[in-house]
Amino acid sequence: MARPTPTSLHLLFLGILILSSGNILSDCARVFTITNDCDETIWPAITPGESFGGGGYALKSKESRVHTAPVGWSGRIWGRTKCSFDSSGNGTCLTGRCGSSLQCTASGENPSTLAELTLTRLEFYDVSLVDGFNLPMSIRPVNGKGNCSVAGCVGDLRQKCPSELSVKAGGKVVACRSACDVFNTDEYCCRGIYGSAATCKPTYYSKKFKNACPTSYSYVYDDPSSIFTCTGADYIITFCASK
Repeated sequence: MARPTPTSLHLLFLGILILSSGNILSDCARVFTITNDCDETIWPAITPGESFGGGGYALKSKESRVHTAPVGWSGRIWGRTKCSFDSSGNGTCLTGRCGSSLQCTASGENPSTLAELTLTRLEFYDVSLVDGFNLPMSIRPVNGKGNCSVAGCVGDLRQKCPSELSVKAGGKVVACRSACDVFNTDEYCCRGIYGSAATCKPTYYSKKFKNACPTSYSYVYDDPSSIFTCTGADYIITFCASK
């Protein structure tokens, strides 16, 4: 049987947290604004994406698109870089690709910065670096009640990525892999004897991620400072957000 991945462990914890909180689905739709503040075109990917442009599209620099997330939506948003698609929506991307499709129906390829949101009555959201980093990204709730803090990473980890984790193209670092992805050890992947919050502790690499991005998930059990909650909010998801 396949061992759980860092992402599956992270999502399992989030699911348990939601169930234990006794929340039911949110009672109204939410407005999502996806903004590209990067200096280049990116290709946002969203799963499930039926209400989000079919799950993927091109977004030019400084452009935004507005979507309405349905009641109870739970999903992921990430960015793809250096993509090329034909008129049928077939192609490839340098980072974050979900197979060969413009519109994503499955998770993206690591490493990718990942926004995760679950719209229960109490809404949960986070930006995860558990599977690596390819773009700065933030989630900003608006018009919500509660703590409603900004989650994410406004710094560019590609500029600080350890060489052993770096993904390069054309002589430049285009993404930063996770230590689990590179070394595939129980300690870095929080599995085996390290498969609990008590035994899986921050490593040299996750600490570097956390120092650069204090409000992002840096490893599987980085929960207290990484999962945020809000009630009745709309959300602005920004790539390459400034502070």
